[in-house]
Amino acid sequence: MSTAQSIARQRIASLLDENSFVEIGGQVTARSTDFNLSEKETPSDGVVTGYGVIDGNLVYVYSQDASVLNGTIGEMHAKKIAGLYDFALKTGAPVIGLVDCAGIRLQEASDALDAFGKIYLSQTMASGVIPQITGIFGTCGGGLAMVPSLTDFTFMEEKKGKLFVNSPNALDGNEISKCDTSSAKYQSEEVGIVDCVGEEAELIEKMRALVSMLPANNEDDMSFEECTDDLNRVSADLANCAGDTSIALAMISDNQTYFETKANYGKDMVTAFIKLNGTTVGAVANRTEICDENGEVAESFGGKMSSRGARKAAEFVSFCDSFNIPVLTLTNVNGFKATKCSEKTMSKAVAKLTYAFANATVPKVNVIVGEAFGSAYVAMNSKSIGADMVYAWPDAKIGMMDPKMASKIMYADADAATQKEKAAEYSELQSSALAAAKRGYVDTIIEACDTRKYVIGAFEMLFTKREGRPDKKHGTV
Repeated sequence: MSTAQSIARQRIASLLDENSFVEIGGQVTARSTDFNLSEKETPSDGVVTGYGVIDGNLVYVYSQDASVLNGTIGEMHAKKIAGLYDFALKTGAPVIGLVDCAGIRLQEASDALDAFGKIYLSQTMASGVIPQITGIFGTCGGGLAMVPSLTDFTFMEEKKGKLFVNSPNALDGNEISKCDTSSAKYQSEEVGIVDCVGEEAELIEKMRALVSMLPANNEDDMSFEECTDDLNRVSADLANCAGDTSIALAMISDNQTYFETKANYGKDMVTAFIKLNGTTVGAVANRTEICDENGEVAESFGGKMSSRGARKAAEFVSFCDSFNIPVLTLTNVNGFKATKCSEKTMSKAVAKLTYAFANATVPKVNVIVGEAFGSAYVAMNSKSIGADMVYAWPDAKIGMMDPKMASKIMYADADAATQKEKAAEYSELQSSALAAAKRGYVDTIIEACDTRKYVIGAFEMLFTKREGRPDKKHGTV
């Protein structure tokens, strides 16, 4: 066995529970004879496929072997992957792809191209039915770059991983030393395809952790576990985490279980899986600042929603709805990011977010932890677009806009003292949590420290929720 081949198998062994892997199609080789391909050894046709378990959960895995024609995808290689998807759909279990591939196999031409298309078709049919995860440990270029984009979660090795449709040097005016568009950094921070970046061993552990939190498929939910944390646990410092809501989410989760997705992209929005009473919950939260390990503010976003953050959240909510995962939101937003660049994509991105929340039929709970102003607030799982339960912390501000700005507009000709007086009046009458509760837009005003017990109670109450939608093939947003 070659070193590279052993690496492909080692990755599977590291990912799965010990001695649980069963190989499928181990004797398959290339059948093409063009360009003297028959003279070359193609063991397993460059991809190891099979099944095993992660923490007792069945998964299907394929791992590409870079020692066989650089891991290129030929006819039989692609058919093995498509066949694995057939098994996964029949049995309702996730598919995990470990990618290390130089692209399509040129020697097999249209045969390889047709089989490549079958992978796309398999992924499309599996979307929303079983979770799909991709790990990129080598090259993932050309047509193969669509594979991680067709899956739900992508992990990428920070040094050896390369993800691109066109190589950096093929881009007009670019050279890889100027901007490496294939790097894990670029793909996670600028493109938003990659969820987690790190060393190979670290990524393998994170993939195992993610699988343990997800349901096996869209019907048979095995993501429940016994809760060993106090359901009524008080989080005394939670009110101080209204800015960096990633910390707040971890604090209210069972035993601080927290798995963030796309952490490096659209940082003004947090998307993560947490546990509440043993149940996996998808969490979406506005973030106005990021704090470092010393509690100091490292980045600030001014309470504005970006198009990247909106798009990231929309995709996450859509995934949760597909797999019947309840959704919790922490709202703290006062408007939209105002730049020439963001304006190009803002309306469409926010429309997708609004659609995702409004269209989702899973239990939806919203906690307003800070500001909630204007259309940005409405798009954040408000009561208006279908939130089942809405809570607010006592100091939350909810309304059309900041009271000071409102008073300046309504009393533009008044002096500063009058404007200040009217701002205070506006805040009490139109922008307080109490004012919103009186109008039915907030169900209950809660103390920040009691957030955990209230959201657990809400999801328990909503466990049997059933909600219909107009009969249609699918939406178009």
